Amino acid sequence: MTSLPLVVLDMAGTTVADEGLVESAFSRAAAELGTPPGSPEHAGMLDHVRATMGESKIVVFRALFGTEERARQANAAFERAYADLVDSGACKPLPGAEDAIRELRAQGRKVALTTGFSRTTQDAILAALGWQDIADLTLCPADAGRGRPYPDMVLTALLRTGTASVRDIAVAGDTAYDMISGIRAGAPVVAGVLTGAHPEAGLRAAGATHILASIAELPALLGGL
Repeated sequence: MTSLPLVVLDMAGTTVADEGLVESAFSRAAAELGTPPGSPEHAGMLDHVRATMGESKIVVFRALFGTEERARQANAAFERAYADLVDSGACKPLPGAEDAIRELRAQGRKVALTTGFSRTTQDAILAALGWQDIADLTLCPADAGRGRPYPDMVLTALLRTGTASVRDIAVAGDTAYDMISGIRAGAPVVAGVLTGAHPEAGLRAAGATHILASIAELPALLGGL
C-alpha cells in the first residue's frame, strides 16, 4: 500500500503561476468600489491581501470592506477581474507542476487541488490550463464549508476520496494558511513551497514539516518516505 495515498495541493503560487494576478484583480475590484490605486486606503488594503494570501477571498473582503453587502460586491468584482486576466492568457502552470501531479498519481496517490477562490474562478483556471482531468478532485471553500486556514478542504478531500486516516495525507502550498490548514487537519507531511506568496521563515513558523524549492520536488520527497 502506498504511504500517504492522498496529496492535497494548493493552486495559485503552488501549482499555478500567480504572476501578480491576485493583486491586479484586487486593485481593479477595489477601484470599482471607490478605493483607487495610489490612495493610502488602497495601499493598506493591498498589504492585507498580501498577508492573507491563501485565505478564502470572501473572508478577506469581509475584513476589508466591513459589511457583507460590500464584501460580496468586492468579491464579485474580483472574480470578474481575475477571469478577464485568465482569459487574456496570463494564467500558466508553474514549471514542473503538471509532471509532478502526474507522477504523484502514477505513484498510486490521489491528488486534490484546492483554492481560496470561488468555484467559478477555480473552474476558469482549470479550463485555461486544460487541467479539468489532471487531478482526482478539485475543491473550493464552498465545497467544504470553510476555506483556509480551517482544515475543512483537506478533510473534505479525505472524505470524498475514501482515505482511511488523516495520517495518510500530505499537504503542499505556498502560504502560511496552507501550512496551518494542513497541521490542523492532522497531516504528517505539510510541505511549504517557495514559488509563491510567503517566504521560508513564514512557512516554517506556520508549521511546515518540509520546505521545497518548487512542487516539482514533491514526488521525490514522498517517494523517499
